[in-house]
Amino acid sequence: MLLELFCSVDDFYQTFHLPTPKNSLPGIKKTRERPIGMALSEIMTILILFHQVGYRHFKAFYLEHVCVFLRSEFPHLPSYHRFIEWIPRSLLPLTAYLVSCFGDCSGVSFCDSTKIQVCHNRRISRHKTFEGLAARGKTSVDWFFGFKLHLLFNDQGEILWIRLTRGNVDDRQGLEEMLDCEDCDLFGKIFADKGYISQALFEKLLREKNIALITGLKKNMHTKKPILAEDSLFLRKRSIVESIIDQLKNISQIEHSRHRSPQNFLVNLMCGLIAYCHQPKKPALLICPAILQAA
Repeated sequence: MLLELFCSVDDFYQTFHLPTPKNSLPGIKKTRERPIGMALSEIMTILILFHQVGYRHFKAFYLEHVCVFLRSEFPHLPSYHRFIEWIPRSLLPLTAYLVSCFGDCSGVSFCDSTKIQVCHNRRISRHKTFEGLAARGKTSVDWFFGFKLHLLFNDQGEILWIRLTRGNVDDRQGLEEMLDCEDCDLFGKIFADKGYISQALFEKLLREKNIALITGLKKNMHTKKPILAEDSLFLRKRSIVESIIDQLKNISQIEHSRHRSPQNFLVNLMCGLIAYCHQPKKPALLICPAILQAA
């Protein structure tokens, strides 16, 4: 697992070019940067591996697992505090690597959003790390303080695209912003819950993207066209989204309240999503290809 992960990360990093100081914007204050003793691909591998082996705290993982059992694979390991200083440097390549891990659209996609809570509700008034960045939002269960992660999946459980917004952003706005990205090349149908009901959004996606947004109907809603049997089947199969989000939070650990900087929060989120993309077995729908073509 470790060898395959490192080869995949290192092969990508060989083609990825970080911006050099010559390409930096003028007027930015120059700071002294000490050279690091490890390759950035090695740092990325350790960060992703943390989300695959089941540890809950990175410090315990680094001191008890990496420094003890992986010393031969990473001979230039620094101290824990020095490694923590290097983590923000990996944010940009990790984000690009995550995009390279996205799956391919099959014509049947599912969308949903989930909260990324950054602190307990009782500590919102004195929380400082994400002050001015996070916001209060509401789910079907309770209020929270943090962000919303908007997700698009295909029928095989592969991530197609993501969008991170403040916690008070509407789900429909998050979906619209995801599909407005030039690199987000989706087609066919998107199945969502009742929180995405919007006639304006439905018409816009159909007109500009040729994408049909299929949602369930509320009790007091009337529609001119009945839902097709195939579409009704996929709506009943939306439980795959809940299984994927459960794995992202409980196995890949994309959510916890111990962050001390926004950069490390984003690194943790990117690594958790990458770890899920590398899972050999994901929640998937066993659907006949003829049904996929009909959809």
